[in-house]
Amino acid sequence: MSLHITDEQVKASILEFLLKKGRWGAHYYPVDTMIRWLGKKVPRNGKRVKACMRDLVNEGYVLIHKRGETVSLNPAKSKETMEFIRRMAKS
Repeated sequence: MSLHITDEQVKASILEFLLKKGRWGAHYYPVDTMIRWLGKKVPRNGKRVKACMRDLVNEGYVLIHKRGETVSLNPAKSKETMEFIRRMAKS
């Protein structure tokens, strides 16, 4: 059984993961742990999760800390983040 998960759904999963953990601003989460956890549920292991994480950083939804070892949600984009997650939950 093969489930096709789009990159947008992977991005929503990353944002939702950080949201559930309450990781906003200075409260960050280790990237390796998150990639390992999400990589079990997403095809292509952590490579696809890393690529989607890079996209989220470039779009400004996620902030990087400690030379790229940890990440958190951008509090300045909280409204957009919540809307993105809701939009992906509907589809």
